[in-house]
Amino acid sequence: MLDFIAAENTESVTFAAKRCAAPALRILSWNLLRREGAGIEDVAALIAANQPDLVLMQEATAEIDALPQRVGGYYARQPLPGRNHGLAAWSPHPLPNPKVLRLPHAKRQHAGYPRVSQILEFRGVEIANVHLSHGQLMLRRQLAHIAQTVNGHSAVIGDFNAVGNTELAGFRDVGPKQPTHLARGVMPFRLDRCIVRGLACLDAKALRRGPSDHRPILIDLAAR
Repeated sequence: MLDFIAAENTESVTFAAKRCAAPALRILSWNLLRREGAGIEDVAALIAANQPDLVLMQEATAEIDALPQRVGGYYARQPLPGRNHGLAAWSPHPLPNPKVLRLPHAKRQHAGYPRVSQILEFRGVEIANVHLSHGQLMLRRQLAHIAQTVNGHSAVIGDFNAVGNTELAGFRDVGPKQPTHLARGVMPFRLDRCIVRGLACLDAKALRRGPSDHRPILIDLAAR
């Protein structure tokens, strides 16, 4: 079994202690790297080790559709337009049908493929699962569009593809501050993020990478 269970941030209080102190919504997010990266067994190992309430996945292929047969629970996947991979969500608790939000997209040549966000209403929180465009101006337009769509207590979580800050009115960046991706195996970037509105973050960690080129992130959120 691949060793990606332990987190590298040893300064913070353990998740177990924090969950005893206050009820929380535990969310795990991971870019799986399509067919080249993490598979069902890898995701199942993370679920068993961390007991999340919700798992958000990016670059999930049809292979991941068998996850409920492996671990039970509830599952929904939304392929990105014209791609063999997309966004997926799993939970041990019933999931409402996600809303699919089309995101702004430049139509010029070489602008990349269109993107969508998978939006779930989960325990009174609107959660947007994202894999945003690589263009830095475009991904910020996409974030602004999501912020205008979700209401109340909200979280945007996933692969932001962002370099630098992602400031958004009313939202706070509460995700782990460690790099989560090595571009070309060399350059570290903090691409996997979590921004929230009306929520407190009890803790956030980047876990060891495993077979993907992204590290999973694990976040405990609670209403403020």
